[in-house]
Amino acid sequence: MIKVNGVSKLYRTSKIETMALDNVNFTIDKGEFVSVMGPSGCGKSTLLNIVGLLDRPTSGTVEIAGKTIEGMGDSALAAFRNASIGFIFQNFHLIPSLSVRDNVELPLTYRSGLSGRERSERVREVLERVGLSHRLNHLPSQLSGGQCQRVAIARAIVGNPDIILADEPTGNLDSKMSAEIMDILKSLNEEGRTILMVTHNEAQAELTHRVMRFFDGRQITNN
Repeated sequence: MIKVNGVSKLYRTSKIETMALDNVNFTIDKGEFVSVMGPSGCGKSTLLNIVGLLDRPTSGTVEIAGKTIEGMGDSALAAFRNASIGFIFQNFHLIPSLSVRDNVELPLTYRSGLSGRERSERVREVLERVGLSHRLNHLPSQLSGGQCQRVAIARAIVGNPDIILADEPTGNLDSKMSAEIMDILKSLNEEGRTILMVTHNEAQAELTHRVMRFFDGRQITNN
């Protein structure tokens, strides 16, 4: 489902060069739940951005669901990303001025062929899935942190993606809410979704199928 071959990412400024990723290689099969661990600044988020097609590698290739992204134009990349990948972030990234309903529906507005009724039905289904169908018309400011993250998960899965990328999805939550979010992610994985999750939490990493560890942009384990 995800194949990364010889991927490096070099950031340049007028004075310095920073190697964020250095010759990274791995394969994640369909239906795997894989965690990524390592100290801050080791390249974890850069890796997620590249796998999520939000950034391009300096060298190497990335293959998602059998499709090599090298050479794809920005519009084709955006359409493929919208159809194939759902994102969950530590800080939720909900739009404060939009209701829960509108935040969740947002990815569907970039898809053709869906009527307003179909979009509304999908939104209601995924909000029921995360236990927040009664919060449709609330704003993010009216929700707890755990509820905001469940809205973010609903938004990530509303388009029925095969892949979910989660960047520290419980980083801002207490232990009870963290456990609830991990239960939702495990349930989604059991349904066949492939999940790649960045985490600093060893206990949560142990709940996944395997752990990839990074240090200074280099992959040091993959088991």
